[in-house]
Amino acid sequence: MQYAAPRADCPICEDDRQWVPESGQQWTDLETLRAGEYRVRAEEEGEGVIGLGAEPRFAIGERALVVKAEGGNFLWDCFAYLDDEVVAKVTELGGITGIAISHPHYYTTMVEWAHAFDVPVYLHENDRQWIGRPDPSLELWSGSKLDVAPGLTLLNLGVHFAGGTVMHWDRGALFSGDIVQVIPDRSHVGFMYSYPNYIPERPEIVRHAAELLEPYEYEQIYGAWWGAVVRSDGAAIVQKSARRYLKHVL
Repeated sequence: MQYAAPRADCPICEDDRQWVPESGQQWTDLETLRAGEYRVRAEEEGEGVIGLGAEPRFAIGERALVVKAEGGNFLWDCFAYLDDEVVAKVTELGGITGIAISHPHYYTTMVEWAHAFDVPVYLHENDRQWIGRPDPSLELWSGSKLDVAPGLTLLNLGVHFAGGTVMHWDRGALFSGDIVQVIPDRSHVGFMYSYPNYIPERPEIVRHAAELLEPYEYEQIYGAWWGAVVRSDGAAIVQKSARRYLKHVL
């Protein structure tokens, strides 16, 4: 999480969905990181979907996705590292027209990204309190649905965070971050309030999420990590996973 000024604490780290190591909180800045060994990693994750991340892995290691949508490339989620090489790679891919982020753990350097490409960042207003660096580029939206670009729809499921959001692409894909978690068993997905601290999501939230997703058709589900992709039957997998979850927790 990037903050607007130095501070003694990190609320997103101290929240019970995350954790602070026994060694204590650690801080850095982009200038320090750019003087190190980090490079951009770019790989195709699916048809019309390019993964972007830092190599070697930095922080929690999530990767972003460039979605080659009808109205122009759109960035789903964000990763913390950004330098001239990353900007050049995204520009080589055709640039981006906007950014949407699933939840606060991936806010990271979103303002730096917005400034580098002169685009808005769409965040759900229910997660307003977690913004570490306010900026005019951040566009807060409300409700359960936002058509953010041709063929791209944001859906506020409320899983993991109150503003927890996924993005549906009408070419048959769901971009889910940690909101609908792609797990090692690709025949199911997971729903958690906290992953590292093993706190299950509330049943009423999971039921509501499944109901919101039920009308949408999609085959692929793209999670937050390299290779975390369900390749087929995604919509049915989400619904049967929600039923399994509710069976075990109720």
